[in-house]
Amino acid sequence: MALVLVLVLGVAIVWSIKFKLNEYAITPGLSQPVGPLITVSDHPHAPERKTIFLTDVYLTQLNIWQWLADELHPVHVEVIPGSELTGGAVPTSELVAQGYLEMYDSQNSAKVVGMRAVGYHVTGTPAGVTVTAVGTHAPSSQVLSVADRIVAARGRLVRSVCDLFSAMRGTRPGTGVQLRVEHANITASGTITYDPATTVTSPTGAAPPGEVATGCPGSPRVTAVLGIAPEDATDWHFPVKVTIDTAYIGGPSAGLAMTLGVMDALSKVSITGGTKVAATGTIDPSGIVGDVGGVAEKTIAVENAGATVFLVPTVEYSVAKKAASPSLKIVAVRTLGQALAAIEAAGGTAPVPIADTTGAGATS
Repeated sequence: MALVLVLVLGVAIVWSIKFKLNEYAITPGLSQPVGPLITVSDHPHAPERKTIFLTDVYLTQLNIWQWLADELHPVHVEVIPGSELTGGAVPTSELVAQGYLEMYDSQNSAKVVGMRAVGYHVTGTPAGVTVTAVGTHAPSSQVLSVADRIVAARGRLVRSVCDLFSAMRGTRPGTGVQLRVEHANITASGTITYDPATTVTSPTGAAPPGEVATGCPGSPRVTAVLGIAPEDATDWHFPVKVTIDTAYIGGPSAGLAMTLGVMDALSKVSITGGTKVAATGTIDPSGIVGDVGGVAEKTIAVENAGATVFLVPTVEYSVAKKAASPSLKIVAVRTLGQALAAIEAAGGTAPVPIADTTGAGATS
């Protein structure tokens, strides 16, 4: 009997270690200079500087023992449910792909905003609809994945989310729709490439409850849905070829830091004036800085890296301030302009382009 109890207990312990909860721990990650991650191909002698820092956090799915440890000793640890990371209706198995897609979009936005701030002319072409999430029980889950692009639906060209809604109008729930899709390939390190468009037939489901208003011009309504979260896709045309190596880093929170890094890489002078500046926050193509998570843990990482100024989204100021020591200056920003003003106040300067920004340059 004692042997049976020991065996049962052993099995229970092994199970409890291997079984993962739908709970995740956010802990301090690394804060590293963004300069060495940026390559300017058209200007091989562009300076590599190490005074602008991006920072990340570690995200770990917990077993019961890890959860208990983090709940009982929550020093620099934030425990959140998986539903908070995915929005609830999306499986946590999509987290990695979503994180890499967010980084892909964030890199593009950083290059758009950073180049424009230095004086380059950047344009974009509508390129379809990107799938940012596929619902747990989505009708299209067998044919669509995170990061895929839909470029046509029911024989109609799709260049935006509103185009997709318009094309779907009149579809009866339960019927299949033909889509032209550029399937995404996502490597283990997070690089995303696209295959040539192919035709797939996707099942549809009923739009709850009955009809859904899209908010698009003309107020097209749909009764059948694919079960995806869509966003407009854009092909950007950059006059300078800039690459950012963020292998194995997902999420959008490095957007502001990468934008500043791109500006610094395209400038003859350091825009920080030698001050070590860390930044977190999303960036959109208009230069708006958005909210991020894990700011308390990022603050710890920033201090460990030796930065003296930390730029954070306005809504996260109090969180960062509480986690910081007096030696770290926390600055709240809503826009790239405010970030640049804060850097100049700390001893920085405006960028001086390393090349003629009116030239045609290269495209990517």
